[in-house]
Amino acid sequence: MTVDVIIPVYKPGQELAVLLKALDTQSVKAGNIILVNTKKAYFDAFLQTYGADCLPSNVKLFHIAEEEFDHGATRHWATEQSQADYFLCMTQDAIPKDAHLIENLLSYMEGKVAVAYARQLATEDSGILEQVSRRFNYPEESRIKSEKDLEQLGIKTFFCSNVCALYDKAVYHSLGGFVRKTIFNEDMIYASKAIKAGYSIAYAADACVYHSHQYSYVQQFRRNFDLGVSQAQYPEVFASVKSESEGKKLVSYATRELRAQGKAKKLPDFYMQCISKYAGYLLGKHYQKLPRKFIRKCTSNTRYWTE
Repeated sequence: MTVDVIIPVYKPGQELAVLLKALDTQSVKAGNIILVNTKKAYFDAFLQTYGADCLPSNVKLFHIAEEEFDHGATRHWATEQSQADYFLCMTQDAIPKDAHLIENLLSYMEGKVAVAYARQLATEDSGILEQVSRRFNYPEESRIKSEKDLEQLGIKTFFCSNVCALYDKAVYHSLGGFVRKTIFNEDMIYASKAIKAGYSIAYAADACVYHSHQYSYVQQFRRNFDLGVSQAQYPEVFASVKSESEGKKLVSYATRELRAQGKAKKLPDFYMQCISKYAGYLLGKHYQKLPRKFIRKCTSNTRYWTE
């Protein structure tokens, strides 16, 4: 079984250097690490800082212009540069917890599993709210999800993250791959297609990466605006399953957790984050009724709206 790693890159820094070193020491080595970098000048600056030695010998580097990047189309193009049996999508800020990330993900790729995604752990310097959110979305127990889980799990059945997800390439291409034009959610849109075609999605809790963010209220709003847009654009995927129920579960879970840890004073901040997220999500769901100028103020991806 051969594996290539695909990483879209934009304004790389120390995290990419750490990720490349971690990939080079995996128990199962990648055949190629395919970096698709947006804007060559940014990568040149990265190499000046960290040196060409930070690039393992199996790196294949491609440069694209900023206007060429698309969450789905760019990753799909990268899959066509790979001859491996599997490809591992990662983001430049996802750091493997240990040397067994690829090995553990591969252990789930049997039977009807089309994709296996990793558990995301909050970094040590992340705040309590980010830690609670990561524990809610990425629990300790692994799970194989299929169409029979839709009634119980709802939208979570389709949950999958290209922060770190391993794909069976033959299945991927047989299903048409990622959508070629999307603002967000190319991973969940593909997962829904796979499940509806009779395949399964594996959540691999023993395959772990460190990945977390400290988003401001405005950043939360904009990110969830884009989430709402993506769901509105693919009603065949999202219309029949509600996302709001997952948000309510997160609020209940975090409230219990913070109170149990004696961190109730963090709740106002958490609730404000939730309000920011939901406001952005609701506006994004109804983006077609909004002026383009206003949309550009709400989105985190202004390039998507240039056409």
